[in-house]
Amino acid sequence: MSKIQNYVLFPNHDNAMRLYRELKKNGLKAAISPTPRSASVCCGVSLMVEEEDLEKIWQIAEEKEIEIVKIAAVERDYNPTRGRYC
Repeated sequence: MSKIQNYVLFPNHDNAMRLYRELKKNGLKAAISPTPRSASVCCGVSLMVEEEDLEKIWQIAEEKEIEIVKIAAVERDYNPTRGRYC
């Protein structure tokens, strides 16, 4: 598993939801996620996407006139004991 996660950042929530729906229609994997503060302090919603889908994501966004601020590659900060209290 890669240590880098790609996040699509948006100027607003509406663009994030529109692109999410379009990616799903096109069979691409995406997950709605809070925007990591290390990537931006813009809109609090982002999409986590696969690196191999980035070119297609840009293409879909352009075709559907969905504004993307940027796609940020962020090192994963996974803590397997987060939320474990016992």
